[in-house]
Amino acid sequence: MKPLDLIAKYYKKNSIAYRILTAHSELVAKKALKTAKKSGLNLDMDFIYEAALLHDIGIIFTNAPDIGCNGDKPYICHGYLGRQLLEKEGLPVHALVCERHTGTGLTAEEIEEKNLPLPKRDMLPVSMEEQIICYADKFFSKDPKKLFKEKSPAKVEKMMEKFGNFHVSRFKEWHKAFNS
Repeated sequence: MKPLDLIAKYYKKNSIAYRILTAHSELVAKKALKTAKKSGLNLDMDFIYEAALLHDIGIIFTNAPDIGCNGDKPYICHGYLGRQLLEKEGLPVHALVCERHTGTGLTAEEIEEKNLPLPKRDMLPVSMEEQIICYADKFFSKDPKKLFKEKSPAKVEKMMEKFGNFHVSRFKEWHKAFNS
């Protein structure tokens, strides 16, 4: 499976969305692989690389013109939309990474409480591979002005505050676990 070929199936190669998605995803993949290697765990490195490249494939369906996406869905929907796309492509395990990487993952209760336009189900990263990709993703923005700038852990924690204490705590747990 070639993740970049799959991305090119849905994104025009010379588009802003393609350039931002692939640059962001490459940065996340590199950080995820580095984090996985440092962990000392026996992890599926090929899966981590592939899934990290594909984790944001659903952004094309969202209304995010600053990153070249002109769909009709709110940006927060990109995870479950990416899951649907990858399931259609026969990649059900990769698809779960798409759905489970928002914040540090979302609970059905949180989706309900915040009235988010998402399916009412738990969307939490389960496997270590999923958690590492979700963790690595937090360090990089798709904002064209900040695309190649890695955030510090403190900056990530500050950003996670908008999602709530659960997300800040979970990020801190991951940071401690993956950097000890």
